[in-house]
Amino acid sequence: AGNNLASERHYRSMPTHGIGKYKYLLPREVPRKKREKLKMKQLKPGTDTEYGVLNIQLNGYDMTLVEHYIQYIHRLCNQLKIRVEESYAMPTKSTEFSVLQEQGTKMNMEGVIQSHERIVQVSGLSSLLAPIVVEVLQTNQPEGVQLCIKEHTEADFNARFKARPELEGLMAQIN
Repeated sequence: AGNNLASERHYRSMPTHGIGKYKYLLPREVPRKKREKLKMKQLKPGTDTEYGVLNIQLNGYDMTLVEHYIQYIHRLCNQLKIRVEESYAMPTKSTEFSVLQEQGTKMNMEGVIQSHERIVQVSGLSSLLAPIVVEVLQTNQPEGVQLCIKEHTEADFNARFKARPELEGLMAQIN
């Protein structure tokens, strides 16, 4: 009789069974779709009173400075009702430098410098507001951060992505 009681799961018949279950309240999960390749949007040309799509590029060696300044630019654009299309980071570039000794031909490896680049893409910037925005950006620009404002081109869009020649070669073989 003791063996029979041990194998029964009498708690299933208890009236409190099922309390705390919430899975039936959640919506059914939709299976994830494969991410589509990012496509370039139609370039909007500028007019006499308004610029088209502009890239505000920041370069610097200190990542925190670059990140905080890009946040400042993003907030400034939002406050001035300038439409921010995109904000993204470019791949970090590493530069190795070495120093030649005074006597001899031996090169000493000194270090690696990493350059960080961030881009804010804006559109609909009024030609009357543009000089004011540029002046505000330059007065608040931190030391060691380079600022560049230029029109967005197809080359800028393609520069976002890392080139992978091995993968492209394999894709060409498949097709």
